[in-house]
Amino acid sequence: MTGAGVEQLRSRVKALMPQAESDLRTLVAMRSVADPRQFPPQECRAAAQWTADAFAAVGLTDAALYDTADGSAAVVCRYPAPAGAPTVLLYCHYDVQPPLDEAAWTSPVWALTERDGRWYGRGAADCKGNLVMHLTALRALRESLGGNPFPVGITLVAEGAEEIGGGGLEQLVRDRPDLLRADTVIIGDAGNFALGVPTLTETLRGAANLVVTVETLRSAQHSGSYGGAAPDALTALIQLLSTLHDEHGNTTIDGMPADQRWTGVQYPQEQFRADAEVLDGVSLIGGGTIADQIWARPAVIVIGIDAPPVIGSANALQPSARARLNLRVPPGQDTGEAVRALVEHLHAHVPWQAKLTVEPEPGAGEPFRSRSGGPARAALEHALRESYGRAVTTAGQGGSIPLCTVLADTYPEAEIMLIGVEEPGCLIHAPNESVDPSEIEHLALAEALFLANLHA
Repeated sequence: MTGAGVEQLRSRVKALMPQAESDLRTLVAMRSVADPRQFPPQECRAAAQWTADAFAAVGLTDAALYDTADGSAAVVCRYPAPAGAPTVLLYCHYDVQPPLDEAAWTSPVWALTERDGRWYGRGAADCKGNLVMHLTALRALRESLGGNPFPVGITLVAEGAEEIGGGGLEQLVRDRPDLLRADTVIIGDAGNFALGVPTLTETLRGAANLVVTVETLRSAQHSGSYGGAAPDALTALIQLLSTLHDEHGNTTIDGMPADQRWTGVQYPQEQFRADAEVLDGVSLIGGGTIADQIWARPAVIVIGIDAPPVIGSANALQPSARARLNLRVPPGQDTGEAVRALVEHLHAHVPWQAKLTVEPEPGAGEPFRSRSGGPARAALEHALRESYGRAVTTAGQGGSIPLCTVLADTYPEAEIMLIGVEEPGCLIHAPNESVDPSEIEHLALAEALFLANLHA
């Protein structure tokens, strides 16, 4: 498809954008947080069934929900490949992050709201925006074909517990490798380096979470009577956590290299400060470049602490304190070895011989690096250039998608490529998440062009 065909398809995608907005509004209203402690499981099931029905309606008629080991449902919809044609696997996930502080949202969390040209709501970008992008691409392509068969085989898989790292879909792939077998995989859970800059994500960091508990006393004690000699568990935890970084913010886990260099596209400091919403006057941390720190090096972040809240706290020493750590592991390192190094570091540095328990959570993911130079990669780059009208760049991503390494191991000949609507302005995982609809439109066009031309 070239020339006039491209422009006709572009017009079809544009005409479908009101339907895309309606689809996204319906999906955002489903509170599909994969944690029954926070939201009813029926919300996830409803999102899964809606997804299966929507993709069946655009021609992927072999649609079903597969219950997985983590309790979630994976949506799998398929269209068989014509004779001699390859199969393309399209990935997304329908589960979302919890809203966090609902008071920090400037519009309702679960109602898609347009403001200043963007669409706001939890999951609007990550990853329901990508789900709608896939759906819009297939709608446009089907219309352009005038009822003729899709030119390639297409499998759509929508995961139901990606945000909690449940590992159910990964296990399903291992148990039933033929279910998602494909020649090319497009992971729709990444984003452009900047709004309107077509980007292929080439690397992902692996990830693991650990819960650290420090115990020092049998019960809370009066800080006036015993403070200064009796060991306070919260103070011990703070001192232990402080050993994970030096005074510049560099990661300092014993036995874990943290001086790697990123050799690809760089992330300008001022752009990063704006994207990360760093307060004026506050310094960035770590040595090396921004790209070194977020794409090439390990990072450990304290993502939660169990301790008395300020309001209601008493003048008392704490008998125990707990923290949840998130470890990010760059390509070239093994996540299991990195977790072992972190556990050993914590045990080696716990102060005052306090009792320490470290519990790695299930669902750790390995880092990933995509291949370049294949025919599908060339076809996708061409489609992105046609859609955006500018050159394609490449970048890393500090986040993790554990499924990528499982797919690479299971289908070693497949080309795996990452794209998506989640550019920095989306504020994924934070209050006021949003998506720029132009990214849905451009990427839907690019994906439709890719599917049309891959086997031409």
